[in-house]
Amino acid sequence: MSQEIIPVYFVPGLAAGREIFKHIELPPDRFRVQILEWKIPEVKESIEDYARRMAADVKEDHAVLIGVSFGGVMVQEMKAFLNLRKLIIISSVKSKYELPTRLRIARKTMAYKLVPTKLVLGSDDLTKFAIGPKTKRRLEIYQEYLSVRNEKYLDWAIEKMVCWDRTEVDESVVHIHGDKDLIFPIDKIKNCIIIKGGTHIMILNKFRWFNKHLPQLILDETYSVNAS
Repeated sequence: MSQEIIPVYFVPGLAAGREIFKHIELPPDRFRVQILEWKIPEVKESIEDYARRMAADVKEDHAVLIGVSFGGVMVQEMKAFLNLRKLIIISSVKSKYELPTRLRIARKTMAYKLVPTKLVLGSDDLTKFAIGPKTKRRLEIYQEYLSVRNEKYLDWAIEKMVCWDRTEVDESVVHIHGDKDLIFPIDKIKNCIIIKGGTHIMILNKFRWFNKHLPQLILDETYSVNAS
């Protein structure tokens, strides 16, 4: 008897494309991997309506959703329209209370509306907008993987990330987070699998951990959040 092939859908981070998952390899005899790419939002589209459109691209029942950063927020919103096997978020947050103070201030002051998306889009060097230590390798990664440069999408996504209003945490979400994440610092994050030395871009440079542990996380209902 052949084994069940489990559909696994990945959603990248804000402004990122499918390239961020290029090192992720799940056993093809157990998993069928698909990557959902960002859509251009409609005028004044709510995050709920956008999530509904994204969820329409998930064709199977009992699929697995895995989202990175803002993609982690999006898969949590998509869950309302799907019957999932499992939901996994990476380098993300489960409620507005896990957002860092600077983003909560940005929401209150509406400073996020001052983000120069036109300047970003017109720049050949995205690394000047990188957040965190500007090592050569980190800058190369920002330049290579921030590929979604549509102004309408960027303005919409930045606002929805900063203003995400979820207060109740879905306890079924499996949350994987790095202890060196500068975008969403670990001190605000509760009940997660902590990756030592993991940064906000650990889906790229800690891919061996994910290739080893994601199959177990998907298949094993008893997998502990204290796993290392």
